Amino acid sequence: MTALTVFRLAAYVRSHRVFQSLLLALALLAVLHSSRAPRGEEAGVLADAAVLIVPVLAWSARSLLDTEPDRQRELSAVTVGGRGRELVAGLVAALVTCGALAAVGLAAALLLGTSARPSPGVLATGVAMHGLAALTGTALGALTSRAVVRSPALSIMGLVLGFLLMLLISASPAYWLTVPLVVWMRAANDGDLVARFPELAAVSLAWCVLALTLYAWRRLRH
Repeated sequence: MTALTVFRLAAYVRSHRVFQSLLLALALLAVLHSSRAPRGEEAGVLADAAVLIVPVLAWSARSLLDTEPDRQRELSAVTVGGRGRELVAGLVAALVTCGALAAVGLAAALLLGTSARPSPGVLATGVAMHGLAALTGTALGALTSRAVVRSPALSIMGLVLGFLLMLLISASPAYWLTVPLVVWMRAANDGDLVARFPELAAVSLAWCVLALTLYAWRRLRH
């Protein structure tokens, strides 16, 4: 399974699809961090960066999962001993890719977006938020990949609308129904992100687990 994960990462790089996501991420980060935030707003910078990079990460995960042709995916399942192992290898490869892009986003936020070094608590929370952003992007990208949504047009629309719906729901009192991205930013601006983060992280993880479970059910059923 490890070999298949490495194979899919290599195929993603060789297909040059990785550069689409990387250039999009760099353009977004350049606009987002065009000026440094004042001292004391480090939490807000990290939260904004983690939230706004989610659609780029979802695009990256979707692109990686769509790189391999359907016939090749079936052959891979036979090679590694089952569709379940093939599915996990794809998700791990997507998560590694999203994690790498999220790390670029975190580094840009710290080096270009802040005027002072964040406190240890804020820094740890920022790192965790970017980790959750990578997991969220992986889940959203998987749910809109070709294996689930056959039409490329509907796939792209589903990704964009899925992210917008996530923002809309997380801005409402029912934020616990999705990854509470807007609540991340509100808590950061209110100065209580570190205190509220365990609750918000639990809600985020629950949604990601549910979304990935739905993806696995859909893939293994068809």
